[in-house]
Amino acid sequence: MKDEESGNRLGSYLRARRELVSPAQAGLPPGGNRRVPGLRREEVALLAGISADYYLRLERGRDKNPSPQVLESLARVLHLDDIERTYLLGLTAARPRAPRRRRPEQVPPRVHQLLAHLQIPAFVEGRAFDVLASNPMAVALSPRLRPGENRLRSLFLDPEEQAFHQDWTKAAAGFVAALRTTIGDDTDNPRFVELVGELALSSRRFRTLWARHDVRNLDGGTTTVRHPVVGELRLHRDKLPVDDVILVVYYPDKDSDSDEKLRLLAALSQTDPTDPAQQVGGHPEAADPLTNTARPAPRPE
Repeated sequence: MKDEESGNRLGSYLRARRELVSPAQAGLPPGGNRRVPGLRREEVALLAGISADYYLRLERGRDKNPSPQVLESLARVLHLDDIERTYLLGLTAARPRAPRRRRPEQVPPRVHQLLAHLQIPAFVEGRAFDVLASNPMAVALSPRLRPGENRLRSLFLDPEEQAFHQDWTKAAAGFVAALRTTIGDDTDNPRFVELVGELALSSRRFRTLWARHDVRNLDGGTTTVRHPVVGELRLHRDKLPVDDVILVVYYPDKDSDSDEKLRLLAALSQTDPTDPAQQVGGHPEAADPLTNTARPAPRPE
């Protein structure tokens, strides 16, 4: 997260978005000898109605408090949607940053009870997409939904997870954009720094997507996955905030082909919950068999 660590988040975002807007999109002639992708700084300034020198100061972090009117103009020039525009407006230094008190992410007992009763794939994730708890149907759908896994790490570093998604390219872009939205101004959070650093070193695709500075809310929707046993499944996804964590559920249309396949998957996955092979990582000490929750590994101080 080099750009965040520099303290120039506004400039980094403006530069990344400027490079994604073509001259044609901005209503400008393409020109014959452009040395930069997207728009030039002076073109953005002209279209936004500000001086080129002032825009240069914004990108270089010399002015971190532009007016809302200036930001609205830049959002228009850069073709930002509502989510991206809100993100841009939140990047200014006008609001003092209060000291953060980060609490450990914990799954409420009532959510454990709910997971135990749900007959559809359901799990709980933290802000960094760490899987904190899951029910047997979630694990039957994907072993990468076991507690202790990280959904982003699986998506970029596990070939089986990549094959699991019918449209992996879209899923990868959506998850990275959602992570940047989730991070917000919490850029020194050790968990985010660790995860982004690991993926940036290990995945070229992640580095490319992260450099785009896309922001999205990864909420509900419909996805198609390829299960190695029952085949293709079309599932709806709902994400429900519960205290400091998110409950995620997947479910098919009633009486659909995917509904029938999910029932088959449920029947095939009926196993002894005390079987060590069914627990996290295949080790009985890796999870609490009563809650199917990962026991946190000790972290170095």
